[in-house]
This record gives sequence, C-alpha cells and structure tokens, in this order.
Amino acid sequence: MCGLKRKRKLLLQPSLENLSREELEALSEALEEEKFRGDRKLFSTLYPEKGPLRRELYKKHMEFFKVGKIYRERCAMCANRVGKTFGMGAYELTCHLTGTYPDWWVGRKFDTPIEAWAAGKTNETTRDIVQSTMVGRIAHAGNRKIVDGTGMIPGDLLSLDDHTWKAGVPDLLDTIKIKHVSGGKSLLGIKSYQQGRGSFEGTAKHAIWCDEEPPEDIYGECVIRTATVGGIIFITFTPLAGMSAVVLSFLPKGSAPE
Repeated sequence: MCGLKRKRKLLLQPSLENLSREELEALSEALEEEKFRGDRKLFSTLYPEKGPLRRELYKKHMEFFKVGKIYRERCAMCANRVGKTFGMGAYELTCHLTGTYPDWWVGRKFDTPIEAWAAGKTNETTRDIVQSTMVGRIAHAGNRKIVDGTGMIPGDLLSLDDHTWKAGVPDLLDTIKIKHVSGGKSLLGIKSYQQGRGSFEGTAKHAIWCDEEPPEDIYGECVIRTATVGGIIFITFTPLAGMSAVVLSFLPKGSAPE
C-alpha cells in the first residue's frame, strides 16, 4: 500500500518538459518567492537543539553569549570564517533589538526596546558586511530604496518606512527602527570607524557591536556611551593589528602571554 501511494504521488508530479512557458515562469516566480520568504526568517533557524548544526557544537559561541550576563565588555578574537560576524555579533544584537530570545538563552537580556549601534571599519565594508548581515540587501524601486529584510533581523520586524540614509555613501543606512516584542521599537544606528571618534559621541546606547577591531579612541567612546545606562559592548574580530591597545585590554594583566 505504501509503495502504491508513493507511485501515485510520483505520477501526479508534472514533468517540467510538459509545462508551457507561462507555467515555467509561474513556477520560477513561486520558487523565488518561497526562497525570499525563507531568507526573511533566517534568525529562527540558527542554533537548533538537534541536527548537524545543533548548538552544542558551537561551544565558544554559547560561552560568548553566556558571559554577557556578567561582563559589560566582551570580545571574540577568532580566526576568519568561524561565524564571529554572522553567528555571534549579528545574532546577539538581533536578540536585543527584537526582544526575541531563544529558550536556551542565558546571557544578558533587555525587556524593553533599546538603542544600539553596529559598527565596522569603513563606510563601504560596514554597508557590505555589517549592514547586509543585519538587514539584508538594498533594492531600488524607482527613486525609492527598500531594505529587503533577508538579513539576521526577521524581515517582518523591520520598519521599512522608518529609516534614514547617510549622505555621500550609496545605500548606507544611518538608522533603522526594529519592532520589539513589547510593542515598541528599537533604534539601530549604522556606524563606521572611518567617520572618526566625533561621530561616536552623543547619546547613551544599550548595546554596541563592533565588527572588526576599532581604534582605541573610538572603543573608549563606545564604552562611555554604554556606561550611563549599564549597557554592553561586544567586539568580533580577527586580531590583524597584533597586540594593539584594544587587544591588550582584554588580556590578563593587560599584557601578552610570555
């Protein structure tokens, strides 16, 4: 009986060779739409309990999240291609911005909407790496720019008409609002070290994520921005600059091991 059911199912599946041009185009559009919808829910697919990508295999990632409850300042100095940008920085910041924490989360939590920054090295790398990882690609519809929501932040939580753009840099966001589970909205600012320390002065922030090592003066400014509200700052980077002042500040006794 089971074999007969499988055979009937196979017989019911149309052969692509028998489809008209219009039917093929409709099928292609349907598959693209399905993929697009799936891409807008990336966040919920990470760190499952079971399977080949189960979270128990990511011990360093889990430790990084956990100690956020204890330490205001954290850094993940990692090799390239280990998921520090995508699976550490962007994932944690999305948790805080949306208020959507997985059941297994034991790190720092915010119960209300927050103000946060995500920062990278240059305007271009910030746009192409940090921004795209967080919110996805930028589409153009006539004179209008649209964030497609295929990044870490679920697309249906982005306020697509409630964002601003930086002047002088194509497709680089300045701020964007994200819907929070409490009913309010968090505010995410996109920054780059290229803009200088002055651009990091101003209002308090609950969370700041620096992707790649920031200059010492900018890092110091970020610490000040989070201090008044008991916020957090976390860095994800490969230490290409060697034993810099920022790197040394995270090492025991502020010095390199002998």
